[in-house]
Amino acid sequence: MNIPGKTERTGPVLFSGYKRGEAITKALSLSREDILFELKDSKLKGRGGAGFPTSTKWMLVAAAKGDKKYVICNADEGEPGTFKDRVLLMEYPELVFDGMVIAGYTMGASLGIVYLRGEYEYILKSLEDYLEEMRKDNLLGNNILGKGINFDIQIVLGSGAYVCGEETALIESLEGNRGEARNRPPYPVNTGFNGKPTSVNNVETFAAVCKIILNGGKWYCTFGTDKSTGSKLFSVSGDCEKPGVYELHWGAKISEVLDLVGAKHTKAVQVGGASGICIPKSQFNRTLAYEDASTGGSIIIFNESRNMIDVLKNFMEFFVEESCGQCTPCRIGNSKLLEGVELIEKGEFTFNYINKLKDLGRTMQVSAKCGLGQSSPNSFISILENFKDEVLNKSNGGRNGR
Repeated sequence: MNIPGKTERTGPVLFSGYKRGEAITKALSLSREDILFELKDSKLKGRGGAGFPTSTKWMLVAAAKGDKKYVICNADEGEPGTFKDRVLLMEYPELVFDGMVIAGYTMGASLGIVYLRGEYEYILKSLEDYLEEMRKDNLLGNNILGKGINFDIQIVLGSGAYVCGEETALIESLEGNRGEARNRPPYPVNTGFNGKPTSVNNVETFAAVCKIILNGGKWYCTFGTDKSTGSKLFSVSGDCEKPGVYELHWGAKISEVLDLVGAKHTKAVQVGGASGICIPKSQFNRTLAYEDASTGGSIIIFNESRNMIDVLKNFMEFFVEESCGQCTPCRIGNSKLLEGVELIEKGEFTFNYINKLKDLGRTMQVSAKCGLGQSSPNSFISILENFKDEVLNKSNGGRNGR
C-alpha cells in the first residue's frame, strides 16, 4: 500500500497550524463546566466510528464518583483500511496529547493511557520522547502550568487483537486479561479501568478537542452538516492513484472523494472498513456523514477488475479469525457466513439458502455481544444485495434452485 509520507488535505484544515500547549493554556483558564458546554455546542461525536457525543461521555465521567478516574486514548486502529490515527500520532502528537490533558482536567482524572496498536511499536519511542518534552515544558505531570493540576500519560502496547478496538475489551486487555467485551451495564463511564470511571476516546477525537477549545463550539459547527459537524480524516486505499489520509468536511460525497484520489473505473467503495458497508456505483452520490454513510475513517476502493465475491471472502475470513469466540452469534454466525461465501464461489448454493444467511446476518446485528459481531455481517449483506449479478454468474452450473 502506497501511503504518502505527509497527510493529503483538502477543504477545511482543522488539524494544522497548532502549537503545543495552546489549547491546554486556554483550557486551564476555563472552568470544567465551560469546557463541557463548548464540547456540547460543537456537537462533536466520537471519531472512532461509534459516533457517541463526546460531551455526554465526558459529562458522565466528570459527574461519576470515584477516588480515581482515567482517560484512555484508543489508538488500537485495527480496522482494515484505517491508518489515519497513525498519521495523527506521527505528525500531530501535540493535538492528541494536549487533548488528553484537557480531558483529564475536565473530568478530574490524573492518568491518561494510550492503548497503542502492537504493530505501531516502531513509533513508541518517538511518542515517549515527545511526552518527556511535554513534561519539561510543564504541560504534563505535576502542577501543570502552575495551576495545581496533576495529569500524566503512559503508553501501553496492544497485542494485535481486533476485538480490543471495542472499549470494554480494550480495558480488559489493559488490566492484563484476555481481550473480551464486557457485559453492559455497567458502562466504563462508571466502572471502567480498574473499576473506576473511565472515558475511552479515539485519537482523532482528542485532536479535534484542541481546535474546539481554541475557537469555540459554534465555530466548529460551521464545518460539516447539522448532524455531523467538523471535518473528518479519511484513510483512502485500494484502486486509486493517490491513496493516503485526507481531511474533508463531513457531508462530502463519495464521488468527490473518488475524483480527489484519482480513482478510475470504480465498481465499489467499502465505507467503514471490513465492518462497514459496500456501496455500488449507483450510490456514489451518497454523503459521508453519521446520518448517511457513516465511517470511522476507512475508504477502500475497488475497480471493475475486482471480483466482489473474492472481496467478501477476504472480509469474512478476517472476522472468523478475529472473533474472540465469547458469544454464539459471532462465533458461529461468522463461520456460517463464510461457509455461504465458499458455496457461492463453487456455485453450490440455492438462493433460498443465501436469503437465510442474510437473515442470520441481521440477527447477528442485534444479538451479538459487541461491535465486532454486530458489524461483521454488514459487508456480507451489502455486497450480496448490491452485487447480485456476480452471485448469479457463480450460479451457472451449480445447484441454483430457488
